[in-house]
Amino acid sequence: MPPSLSIVILTHDSERYLDEVLASASFADEVLILDGGSTDRTLDIARRHGARIEEQSEWLGFGRQKQRAVDLATHDWVFVLDSDEVILPGLREEILSTLQDPQGACYLVPRLNYFFGKPIRHGGLYPDATIRLFDRKKGRFTPDKVHEKVLVDGPVASLHHPMKHYAYETIEQFIDKQNRYSTLGAKSDRLKAILNPWWTFFRMYVLKSGFLDGWEGYLIARLYAQYTFWKYIKKDPDG
Repeated sequence: MPPSLSIVILTHDSERYLDEVLASASFADEVLILDGGSTDRTLDIARRHGARIEEQSEWLGFGRQKQRAVDLATHDWVFVLDSDEVILPGLREEILSTLQDPQGACYLVPRLNYFFGKPIRHGGLYPDATIRLFDRKKGRFTPDKVHEKVLVDGPVASLHHPMKHYAYETIEQFIDKQNRYSTLGAKSDRLKAILNPWWTFFRMYVLKSGFLDGWEGYLIARLYAQYTFWKYIKKDPDG
């Protein structure tokens, strides 16, 4: 018998995509929601889909919050899914096939990001692969507040089918989220605040062929350059 699978999802006022997200996760043996104090329809949607709901109202930072969800899962094999990500049919079948005979301790999963309603395949934003499927006995999240990652004791393999990520629908949404992320990951450095935004734009738009995504490619490179500036001009919260 293949190992059972828990899909874990962090939520906080996440009603926008949650119906589609939970429908895509319904093949798992368990879907666990770790909620951070939602006041919208998030929990009603989760209950309607039969998800198990746990609460962690005190925000621990992304790394510790995700590890908390992994620790609460019933099964050792977990897939960590964000509340704006959808497991597409090809990826679902690949996950099920992989679990028949796992060859790795963890699996990198590609992500197809949608910006302003368009799938983005250049600029360094695809395949955007990160570890999402892993055996929790062999891997755990770093405690980083943002840009957390999974550290694994064992071989790393890759899945090939992507999940769909609703990254940003509007410029305002992008600016609001990246403003918060740049505060969490602030690393005050005036020299880098001057130089790194230019490098970010050049790397994404030219070296990573962001121009092939048209106007959206240009806009994304400019916005990420602005995020880089914010990150290095803000005061380090731990400094």
